[in-house]
Amino acid sequence: MTIAARLADLGITLPRPAAPVASYVPVVVHGGVAYVSGQIAFHDGHVIKGRLGENVTLEDGIAAARACGLMILAQLEAAGLLEQVERVVKLGAFVNSTADFTDHPKIANGASDLMEQVFGGAGQHARAAVGVAALPLGAAVEVDAIVALKSA
Repeated sequence: MTIAARLADLGITLPRPAAPVASYVPVVVHGGVAYVSGQIAFHDGHVIKGRLGENVTLEDGIAAARACGLMILAQLEAAGLLEQVERVVKLGAFVNSTADFTDHPKIANGASDLMEQVFGGAGQHARAAVGVAALPLGAAVEVDAIVALKSA
C-alpha cells in the first residue's frame, strides 16, 4: 500500500507545506537520510500559539504536535520523498511551556502516534521531547524529523 493510500484510509489530508520563516530549507537529503526542519503547528492557516501549563491545554498541545507531524509529512511530500520513506528515525519535539509543566512526552505523542499510524512499524522512532521558554512566531509546539529513505 502506498503512503498516499494509507493517508486516504486514515482520512488524512495533508496541509499545504509552510514556507520557511528564516534562512533555511524545509528538507535536506544527505546520504540517504532526509532531515526535516522544525515544523510548527498550523490550524486553518494560523499558527497554534501559546504555552503549555499556562494557556494551552494538554489535549490542545497533543493536537498541535500532531499538526506538526502532518506538516512534516507535507514537507516530505513536497520534496517528492513521502513514498521513499523507509523509516522515521528520530523526532525532536519542542514544547513552549512553563517551568513547572512536565508532560512534554505526552505532547510529543501527538506527532509520534501519527508517524506510527501512517508508517506502521517503520514509524516507530527515537525521540527527544523538551520544554522551551519560547518558539518562533509564538508557536506552542515545534517538531523536526530525521527520516531514512529507501535506496533508489
